[in-house]
Order: sequence, then C-alpha cells, then structure tokens
Amino acid sequence: MAGQSPIVKIFACTQSSELASKIAKHYGLNLGNVNFSHYSDGEYQPSFEESVRGARLFIIGSTHPSTDNLMEMLLMIDAAKRSSARHITAVMPYFGWARQDRKDKPRVPIGAKLVANLLIAAGATRIITMDLHADQIQGFFEKPVDHLYASTIFIPYIDSLKLEELTIASPDMGGSKRAYAYSRFLESNVVVCYKQRKKANIISHMELIGDVTGKNVIIVDDMVDTAGTLTKAADLMVNRGAKSVRAVATHALLSGDAYEKIDKSKLKELIITDSIPQKKKSKKIKVLTCSKLFADVMQNVNSNQSINSFFIK
Repeated sequence: MAGQSPIVKIFACTQSSELASKIAKHYGLNLGNVNFSHYSDGEYQPSFEESVRGARLFIIGSTHPSTDNLMEMLLMIDAAKRSSARHITAVMPYFGWARQDRKDKPRVPIGAKLVANLLIAAGATRIITMDLHADQIQGFFEKPVDHLYASTIFIPYIDSLKLEELTIASPDMGGSKRAYAYSRFLESNVVVCYKQRKKANIISHMELIGDVTGKNVIIVDDMVDTAGTLTKAADLMVNRGAKSVRAVATHALLSGDAYEKIDKSKLKELIITDSIPQKKKSKKIKVLTCSKLFADVMQNVNSNQSINSFFIK
C-alpha cells in the first residue's frame, strides 16, 4: 500500500548482542535472526535468516577493536543492501577509530573519515551513534547522523547522588567544552587538567587549573582507554584536597591494566555506559545502560518524529 511505513527489523552484531537484546526489548521487538558462517582461516559471512525486503533495518554494533567488529558491521550492511532492505541504519553506540579525526602530523590517515566512507559505501542510509570523540566527525558523512549524548543518562544519576560542593572536571583541555555543558545543567564549578604526553597513552606531566579543596569532584570524559589520565587526575585532585573524586565516561575500552589502575586509584566510582561490553567486573565501576535511549530514538526515527528532546548536551 502506497505510503505505508516499512516493517522494522532489528539485528545485532555479535560483539553487541547483549546490548542489542536490551534495545530490542525496549523497542518492543525480538532480535532478527542472523547466522554467521566461519571459515577455518578466520573469515566469516553473515546471513539474514529471514526476509528483509522493503524493511527498515537497524543493525546494532559498536566498532571497538578488534577490526573484526567493524568488518562485521560492514558485511551486515552490505548483506542488507543486497537483500533489498529499504532503509539501513547502522546503530553504533561506540564509533571506533574516532580518535583519528584529523592529521595531527604528516603522513598519517584520517581513520574516522575512512570508516565513514566505508559505512556509506557498504550501504548505510543513516547512522545513530553516541558521544563521538569529536563532534565534527558528523561532517564526514553524506547521510544523516543522529549524534546522541550520554549526558541524558549520566546527569540524572549524578543528581541522585545529592553531592554537596559539586565540581565538574575535565581530564584535559580538549574536554573542557563537555565539562562546561555538564556544569551548566548541574549548576557547578569547573576545573580543568592540563596534561602533556610523551606519546599516545603515556602522560609526562599533568597540572590542575582550578581549586578542588573540600569539593566532591566528578570528572567527565567521552571514553576511558588505559585509564592513565583518569586515575592520575583523580589522585592529583585528592592530593589537592578534594573530598571525593568520581568519573563518568561514556565508552569504557579499559585496555591493558586499566582495571588494576582503577582499583588502586583514589577514584571513588567510575560510571560508564554499556556501549562496549566489559571484560570483567570491578567494585568501583557502575554500568548504566544506554538501551532505552537508543530504542526511543530508533522509534522516533522510524515514525519521522523529532529527536531533539534526547539532546541534553
């Protein structure tokens, strides 16, 4: 029938199957059936085990390392395109390779732009993601990008803590804009850490700009990888007189000995989302789900309604 809305189907990449199940449940659907064939050399092939012709597909998968996660998303998008899906939305809670958003020295790639090109070439007609490492990555796409903010999840939780003398902190100069956005909603002061690096993931020096004496500090960041910056900042603030230090980070990569650093640090709590599945548990890490946020946005996208209400930045 002309003008009829397409059937909605939700599929999961293997690395995000748990989160995708939660999203589908909030949406009110079951996950679609997709099967992966594996070759002995490690190559794999996804196969939709149900018709997707004319449907609106939401394919859910974060593209954190290894590169298999990105390749899996690309193969599923390509399979959907070749199966005559009408709309193919790549739902990427964590958009990997986003730290390579510019040429910061000669003869290096712009990895985020390359990934954007690959997604569009594969057949994605829309991207839904959360807390990109750099907002300008949206401009790398020639298709619509819905860029969500985990502040809609974190701010209510921070409010529930009822912390007095609250101060928001940025772990580096680049994250100061994000910290000021949180401080505006929480009506708090802001401090900023200034750091110098020897090379990627290795800090040579860190200094604090602002006073944290007697304050309950919450460090705000988009991701935590080795946790070196985060734990160093927390220890520095406690040494400068902070009453307590917590941190919120949307994407928890937690590579190397990150868990051990967090457990040994003066961080009281690290609050993260489930955009990336965790390798292990820690008594200091609290996980808040982003599933309802994504499900609600997907429903509005499907019904052509505004998603402006989901943007607390």
